Amino acid sequence: MTRFLRILLAAGMACGVFAPAGASLAKPLEIVFVNPGKSGEVFWDMVGQSMQAAGRKLDAHVEVLTSERNYRTMQELGLGVLARRDKPDFLILSNEESAAVPILEAAEAAGVKTLLLSNTLIGEDAARLGPPRQKLKTWLGDITTDLQTAGARMANALIATARAEKWQSADGKIHILGIGGDEITPASIARNAGLKLAVDAAPDVVVDRLLFANWTQSEAERVTTNYLSWAARKEIRPAGIWAGNDPMALGALRAVVAAGLMPGRDIQLVGLNWSEDALREIGTGRLLLTDGGHFLLGGWSIVLLRDYADGCDFAGVSPRVEVKTSAITRQNLGSVGDLIKTRAFDRIDFARFRAKAGRCGHYDFSLDALISSLPLPEGAAD
Repeated sequence: MTRFLRILLAAGMACGVFAPAGASLAKPLEIVFVNPGKSGEVFWDMVGQSMQAAGRKLDAHVEVLTSERNYRTMQELGLGVLARRDKPDFLILSNEESAAVPILEAAEAAGVKTLLLSNTLIGEDAARLGPPRQKLKTWLGDITTDLQTAGARMANALIATARAEKWQSADGKIHILGIGGDEITPASIARNAGLKLAVDAAPDVVVDRLLFANWTQSEAERVTTNYLSWAARKEIRPAGIWAGNDPMALGALRAVVAAGLMPGRDIQLVGLNWSEDALREIGTGRLLLTDGGHFLLGGWSIVLLRDYADGCDFAGVSPRVEVKTSAITRQNLGSVGDLIKTRAFDRIDFARFRAKAGRCGHYDFSLDALISSLPLPEGAAD
């Protein structure tokens, strides 16, 4: 880049001038994402893959480091990135189990800009460090999803079906099992709060148990087996199982089948993640819905950082970007099922989602916008 162009770019950014969507004024970006999940863990793999697909569209190289669900490893990886001689332009973290805080603070000292994805600061950490860009100037903000609304939507779908099918127990109540991921991760707390919100508004519904299965299929299968055995002894008719993610819903489904019940006919189950396995079960009618789309926070985070680097700061609206999730049911399965099954995230034109000039911080990351951005199948326009 010539000295004149650098001066022109700096002046434009200072004056709030921004390239139109799809154009890039700034340099190619180097971004590192410290993935809190395990290799092969569908949701977090999809987060990283959507990031890298967005990077290919938006002139950003995205390096994904996986912590294998070990939060000491996550901290070691993050601190290792900050110790590099050639530091990245941005570091993306997820505050699972509040493990990202030491990395955020070290990034401030190192002068590396950070973005929190999916899980932001809570509790004492939030009180001590405040909002983004105050005590920690390099913490640009966070991109999260409205998982409380998702949790409530999932519960309401179970309740509506149970009422329609008249699946009350002898006490006249609709009985539900809740399976949460954990008790301390913000994304889990929000989902569980949504379940409570829906049930509190439904006097004919009771959650017999809210059990925690560490986000895993095997533990969810075990706790569901125990619950169904307990319900049989108490002569309770279980009407629904609310699971905080798809693997737990699928584990619960296995326990339901083993207990001699027919999912979708005797009992309904819901999950969250938009995983391929869950979509398959929705197609067969054994799973009522999977909420989600939040793996695309990966791709959307790259959109935010590309815009920020090019002078269109999302904090013009708020440093905290919240994306709405959506439910996939048998009714809308066809619109996005193939995209998720094939993980063909390069089909998404992420440049189309950039903020328009003069509209910095305004984004439409909805399911409708995603569907409309996908290329039509061959022959569909004929």
